[in-house]
Amino acid sequence: MIPDQDLKKKDDLFLISEYCSTNDKIYVGVLFERYTHLIFGVCMKYLRDEDEAKDAVMAIFEKLMTDLKKYKIEFFRAWLHMVAKNYCLMKLRQAKRHVSFLDNKPVESNAEWHREEKIELESKLNLLEIAIQELDDQQKTCIKMFYLEEKSYQEITDQTGFDFNQVKSYIQNGKRNLKIYMQKNER
Repeated sequence: MIPDQDLKKKDDLFLISEYCSTNDKIYVGVLFERYTHLIFGVCMKYLRDEDEAKDAVMAIFEKLMTDLKKYKIEFFRAWLHMVAKNYCLMKLRQAKRHVSFLDNKPVESNAEWHREEKIELESKLNLLEIAIQELDDQQKTCIKMFYLEEKSYQEITDQTGFDFNQVKSYIQNGKRNLKIYMQKNER
């Protein structure tokens, strides 16, 4: 076992590798300490509520205990940012589904968000789902696997039979096509 001070000097991929091979949570603890501020910032940006953001940070790091073993991660900081963003967007979608009506006025579970902002976000998410369906099959497959299933380029290559450059191209072109579709169809 490496002393705590020395662990803090180790890079992210070393910590992930050691966690996966030993199942010792101390390695995830170092990552937690290192990236709590980043994840909290992402959560505050989306959730706009300090208590919800703190709860989200804890849930995301709990989720890491299994996700670190499931996925091959090459750039941990970027991957973690994407996981936090996706987690927050899912929380917002869940909150949207739990709208209750009192006196014909919607009351939302997150009081900090304005009703219009949530409706706009839901509208954009729905439009994005439609836009994904409009992509050609290769782009759609790669976009879904990369962004929704959080697979790496290599995992997509292995599962689809596309070569690495094709996967990269399909994702880049798919992103561009999604952006064009979204801009064209936003109200």
